[in-house]
Amino acid sequence: MKKVSFAEFGGPDVLQLIDAEEPCPGPGRIRIAVRAAGVNPVDWRVREGQVLGAHPVELPSGVGLDAAGIVDEVGEGVAGVEVGDRVFGEGSSTYAEFAVLGVWARMPEGLTFEEAAGYPSVVETALRVIREVGVRPGQTLLVSGASGGVGSAVLQIARARGINVIGTAGAANQQYLRGLGAVATTYGEGWVERVRRLGRVDAALDLAGSGVIRELVELAGGPEKVVTIADLGAPEFGVRFSGVAGSMPAALAETVDLIARGRLHIPVEKSYSLADAAAAHVDSQAGHTRGRRVVVI
Repeated sequence: MKKVSFAEFGGPDVLQLIDAEEPCPGPGRIRIAVRAAGVNPVDWRVREGQVLGAHPVELPSGVGLDAAGIVDEVGEGVAGVEVGDRVFGEGSSTYAEFAVLGVWARMPEGLTFEEAAGYPSVVETALRVIREVGVRPGQTLLVSGASGGVGSAVLQIARARGINVIGTAGAANQQYLRGLGAVATTYGEGWVERVRRLGRVDAALDLAGSGVIRELVELAGGPEKVVTIADLGAPEFGVRFSGVAGSMPAALAETVDLIARGRLHIPVEKSYSLADAAAAHVDSQAGHTRGRRVVVI
């Protein structure tokens, strides 16, 4: 089978499309014929060799955590799923023609493989940071870097819970944020004052890692009211860096429920082939995403 792999840490150029043996699912796991794999910032952070305790790496390594596809083989002890079922979930080395998933759910009706692949880690992260920042219904959450996958999920989940949201993004994504229920404003010079004019901020999330932690602390009223998933230097300001995943089964269950109720939709901005995985990483690292990017097999 074809698989994206890297034998050393480094830039996108270390990614190689190789021939590899098909993986076998162990007990409690399934193998899928991958139709699409989600492109997440954690993918290129791991490729660069950043120290991420939740994702230890042994070289050479595959790439990717999220995927959607068709069940191809069922491991020992697995019940409730059969060969031929359409599923999405989390596993390892998902930029490949076949991958093993440790957590999965049946794909909601009407969802394409490309769309489904973009949900697992994104929704888990969104649910986790909303919980960790402690924002409550009726309060206002400021989201810096709100137009990407996690931001898109945060805005919709927060609004579904009765939380008001202010989102920052580039000028081209202002209407997109408004369509997700946020009060939108642009980043760049003067952004702090623009946010202040929009009203009180009770909590803030940094999803882009664009060096705004100090300002977010100021706007939210203290470091305990700010959480980041993108700025590794945030602990210097007393701000929590959220990098350890919570319950993926619970996240998938909530994803299915929200989609079924019409409360969650994350568009796919761009799709890439396995051979173009390096380009996917370049674009992901550059940011300015509207929704998700996925690798299509």
